[in-house]
Amino acid sequence: MAVMMAGASAPSPFYPLLQQEIGFSSATLTGIFAVYTISLLATLLFFGSLSDHLGRRPVISGGFALMAASLLLFWHAETVSALMLARVLQGLAAGLLLSSLSAAVVDFEPKSRPGSAAIWNSVVPLAGLAFGALAAGVLMDLTEGPKAEVFGTLVVGYGLSALAIWLVPETAPRHAGLLASLKPRIGVPHAAAPAFWRSAPAVIAGWATGGLYLSLGAPLVRHVFGAEDHLSQSFVIFLLCGFGALACYLARAHSSRRVTLYGTSALAIGTALSLTAIAWPSMPGYLIALSIAGTGFGTCFYGVLRSIVPVVRPDERGELFAALFTLSYLAFGLPTLLAGVSVGVFGLTATVLGYGTLIVVFSAVAGLLRRFRTRD
Repeated sequence: MAVMMAGASAPSPFYPLLQQEIGFSSATLTGIFAVYTISLLATLLFFGSLSDHLGRRPVISGGFALMAASLLLFWHAETVSALMLARVLQGLAAGLLLSSLSAAVVDFEPKSRPGSAAIWNSVVPLAGLAFGALAAGVLMDLTEGPKAEVFGTLVVGYGLSALAIWLVPETAPRHAGLLASLKPRIGVPHAAAPAFWRSAPAVIAGWATGGLYLSLGAPLVRHVFGAEDHLSQSFVIFLLCGFGALACYLARAHSSRRVTLYGTSALAIGTALSLTAIAWPSMPGYLIALSIAGTGFGTCFYGVLRSIVPVVRPDERGELFAALFTLSYLAFGLPTLLAGVSVGVFGLTATVLGYGTLIVVFSAVAGLLRRFRTRD
């Protein structure tokens, strides 16, 4: 899971460099980012519950093989079309892996430690995102061939993962309904539906924040604060995701409701402070604000997992995570796509300020809805 998510964030520090080498606009940049999300959502729509019927291992193995191919193509891309194709393949691979890997983690949860799967399904992906971006930024500053170092390592890691998963016991034996499961649909298992929809606004607020900083974070640091080094640009993603992972782990002893309320509050406050730092501008203030927002990004998702994972049957877990990640990546991708259009009209700084203001408002509303609903 960590290696898979590292590959999702590792390209982000390369985008400003690729803009210079290939020559494309900020609007095109968000388009490259958005096709990943569209491909991922389409995969969840058609194949989200595939591992419930075919088994976890073949789906995970195939997903890692596709991920290796996508990063190999990204590594050698010299045109916008090649970058787009690489991101489409990466979205397809991520869609297969997100639901199947998350379900497998739950399958292996020790009976003596209920709830531990929700912790690791929140902490590990965020940690992978954080260190993938940071490692890419460091290597871009320290080596002459960072693409080979970053993407070559990931391609090898994905190839090994595609093979290594066959050493893990199968936790979801094949059963009937495979063809029916391929019909495009997203369904929430009945037992999880009330908690799922009650928590949906918090999921949307959290992942919209992630979409903002993973797509526009690096260009923003360079444009607003004048930071030319890649480490500074990637550090934005590291702070957001790293503090998110840390907050999830520290919140494990609290109720899902309290965790979610904290998450929405931290998102609203942290994003508001980051907008102030951009308007100022103040790089130290921006990094502090981003750390606060990051804790909200992580705990919003973790609080939701705590609410919904325990109530579904083992053969419904792939379907559940497909629905959850569909909602997450809709919130992650659609605002980013709209932001890409806005950048060409209003400019990068104005677009980020407007996007961030909407996140502040929605986070506050999500927190109020959760505060005044049932106290589970």
